[in-house]
Parts: sequence; C-alpha cells; structure tokens
Amino acid sequence: MAKENRVAILGGVRTPFVKAQSSFEQFSALDLMKVSLKELVDRFHLKGETVGDVAVGTVFFPPSTWNFAREAVLKSGLSPDTPAIGIQRACATSLDASLYIANKIRQGAIEVGIAGGSESMSNVSLFYDPKLSRRLIRTFQGRSMKDRLSAWTSFNPKELKPNSPSPGEATTGKTMGVHCEMMAKEWEISRESQDELALQSHQNGWNAYGRGFYNDLVVGFAGVQRDALLRGDTTIEKMARLKPAFDLSGKGTLTAGNSSPMTDGASSVLLSSEAWAK
Repeated sequence: MAKENRVAILGGVRTPFVKAQSSFEQFSALDLMKVSLKELVDRFHLKGETVGDVAVGTVFFPPSTWNFAREAVLKSGLSPDTPAIGIQRACATSLDASLYIANKIRQGAIEVGIAGGSESMSNVSLFYDPKLSRRLIRTFQGRSMKDRLSAWTSFNPKELKPNSPSPGEATTGKTMGVHCEMMAKEWEISRESQDELALQSHQNGWNAYGRGFYNDLVVGFAGVQRDALLRGDTTIEKMARLKPAFDLSGKGTLTAGNSSPMTDGASSVLLSSEAWAK
C-alpha cells in the first residue's frame, strides 16, 4: 500500500464570533467567509495562485448563493481556476471540511488546500407557505388577467406569515439542544459538571486573549476586534441561577450559560503536504 502523506497545518484566520442579531447582522455568511478567506490568501501570499481544492460551508446555504464555496473562492483573491466544494453538517461543517482537505492531501490527490466555514444566524432565509409560491408562479405564468386572478381564489392571509429554517430535525422536530438534554440524562451528566466545564471554557478563552494567543488568528471586522461571547467575569454562582433552556419542565440541565449561542462568524485554515510546506 502506498505511503500516506503527512499533513501540515500552516495557519488559520477567523473573524471574531458574535451573537446573532448583533454586530454582524448586516453581513451574510458569504460576506463573513470572504473576510476570513481573503485574509488567509493575503497572509500566505496566495493571491492569483491555484490551490488543489477549497472546502467551505455553512449550515443554512443562502438560496441566492447556492454555490457558496465557488462564490467564496471568486471573492478571495485565489485564481478562479481553483476548485471549490460546499459542505453542510450541523455544528461540524468546518471540521468536516478540514478532514476532507486533509484526506485528499494524505492520499496524494492534492498538495495544498483550504478548509473553512461560515455562519450568519442573523440572516437565515425566510420562506412562505408553498401555496403562496404556487399562486405567485401561476400569476406570472397566466396568459390573461382572468388566469392571473384565478390564482388567488381561496387565498388565505395566513399564507403571508414568514417562516425561518428550523435548526431542528425535520423528521423528529428535535433541536440539538433537546437531543443534548436527552444525552445528558442518559449519561447522567449533572448540571454542576456542565456549568463547571462552561465556566472553564469562558475563563480559558478570556485568558487566551490576555496573553496574546489570538493576536495572529482573529482579524477584526466591522469594528469588532475580539469575540463578544466570552464572559470572563462570570462565576459558578451566576451560572447556577440560569434557568433550563430546552427542557421547560424545570428538570433540564442545559442553560444559556453552558450551551452554545446562535453565532455569526467565519474561519479558514491552510493545509498542505509536508513537501509543499517546506
């Protein structure tokens, strides 16, 4: 069997992460991806270069940019000859994109590639009752005024109510938070241990900024220079006072303090074979 190549992680760039409907609410997932990807290209002097592959994604692909990865590459400064693929997996899109690129490098299919992901929970697309869509299509396709007006027979104003994509499964209706509650109960993971882990995570992130860990990783954008999600001043006592967020019976263990918030932001990483890195 052929020897597999070693994979080098050369560097990464990300925007700050902020809560949805806040500092980045006017920017799409593609806008954010463009910031991260372009900065990575500039830092590693890849402008105009063709890399083996680019894999980026988002959970909610905007209908207007269904070819999300390709659009990101065209706005990054890379050569337009660079191929790109979009990936979608709830909360693990960027990780799977990284594994996809790394495996292609290991197998010798490419020498260098970029992986990344972006999310704009502030700008998930709204959709309407399918009946309304069919009425509009029939209206535009109607050859006479009678045909156009007939499309609105039995119209119900409720059809105008907008809906947004749900983070829950279409089959079960359960969100990741609800599933995590089920898992915590099955594995007997206490509220206290979850709060302690979350507190440690907040403190680690906060202290990392203090010692300059993020100086060459996070690029400021739209006036935001650092993550807006960290709570360096929180305490275990403050976290203990928060109410359950997913199990409203009062017996739940997941809260706004020990769960991930809805977030806007983007990241990218440059991977290569050992030979290309040298």
